[in-house]
Amino acid sequence: MKITRFDRDRDLIIVHVGVWSPRSRKRLRLAIDTGSSDTVVTPDLVEELGYSARDGERVMTIRAAIGKERGFTLRVKGFSALGFVAPNYLLHVFELATGDDIDGLIGLSFLNELNYEVRSRERRLRVERAARSS
Repeated sequence: MKITRFDRDRDLIIVHVGVWSPRSRKRLRLAIDTGSSDTVVTPDLVEELGYSARDGERVMTIRAAIGKERGFTLRVKGFSALGFVAPNYLLHVFELATGDDIDGLIGLSFLNELNYEVRSRERRLRVERAARSS
């Protein structure tokens, strides 16, 4: 069981994550979003890691509250969050209206591999790897 604390002064659950490329590693602040099917980061951040849209696997369009957004999927060398590492991880890269202090969202594409309990009053997440079903 891993414990991750989150900020008491925010309405969102924001955690620190690591994303890396063959050349560098970057620490990001992502919001836990169980309403998002995918883990999403902004294009600026993947460029800082040395990736570009040319490295993407697929061009995509999503519908957001403000309209349609074009982006792409990108397989990064690694992604770590909540005490767990996912090598060769597929991110979705889109512009987000998240504000200056949030770099993206952790969606169900990552969370579905885990069992997690949100303890809001205590401002912590209790997380363990989900057992594989047979």
